[in-house]
Amino acid sequence: MSVRELVVLGTSSAVPTPRRNHNGYFLRWDSHGVLFDPGEGTQRQMRLAGLSATDITRICLTHFHGDHALGLPGTIQRIARDRVAHPVRVAYPAQGREYWERLRHATPFHDTDVIVPQPVAGTGACPLGEDDLRLTALPLRHSVAAYGYRLAEPDGWRMLPDRLAEHGVTGPLIGALHRRGWVDAPDGHRVDLTDCALPRPGQTLAFVMDTAYCPQAVELARDADMLVIESTYLDSEEHLADPHGHLTARQAGRVAAEAGARTLVLTHISERYDADRDADFLAQAAAEFDGPITLAQDLDRIPLPPRSR
Repeated sequence: MSVRELVVLGTSSAVPTPRRNHNGYFLRWDSHGVLFDPGEGTQRQMRLAGLSATDITRICLTHFHGDHALGLPGTIQRIARDRVAHPVRVAYPAQGREYWERLRHATPFHDTDVIVPQPVAGTGACPLGEDDLRLTALPLRHSVAAYGYRLAEPDGWRMLPDRLAEHGVTGPLIGALHRRGWVDAPDGHRVDLTDCALPRPGQTLAFVMDTAYCPQAVELARDADMLVIESTYLDSEEHLADPHGHLTARQAGRVAAEAGARTLVLTHISERYDADRDADFLAQAAAEFDGPITLAQDLDRIPLPPRSR
């Protein structure tokens, strides 16, 4: 059975706290395991979450600030130590190549050749994904080069058993109908895919970290089933958000509303806020966005919502 869920490894911003580790997010999507922004302590958090290095098939770095990247050396060295056999593609902003090289080879270890760098650059969408999971990156607005990511499943079809039976389409003919779009039924009449199936929208997740409000954040989140987005500040510190290239919880809610996202996950919380302010993050985001909102906590497991129909 396929599993699609976000495993939250860390939810702090620049400074970790006793209840919030540095950033880290693991997306389990069927056979894919996408690790976003491994900050310090990622290895330990993965262990606590029951994840292993062999679960990682791709790493996506939004930018090279320490709270989003200082866990990369340990993660790569763990991949090498555990002798992961499959390729692990690593997307990162090309403008930070020197930091990639430093982190990739931060200390001596028995290296591995499964790490495949995929630098992203430019002002438009950067396609990176496999056939069954389309990954694109878009530049955001931060104090250093930063990119957000969008993972999208191609649209498909949902077969209708009663319609298949009506047309006598059974066994291998069902697969042929799905692949080719039509088949000849056993009695000779032509059966089109639309006779026996309904369109099935593909699921989409958007990952938007350190950025001030910008159109690209909305574009990444357009119609996403889940938007994972930074919400560093509350309204009382809104004056800090734009100059530092960050969002408030209210602005994060506004991005979700403008994009038509289905669910919203808030994270990247400033160390200035204690647990008694958690409800304020939810309330201020909800003032802009009327869908389901989760304020992420370390080691949360958040399933993607059921498919829309």
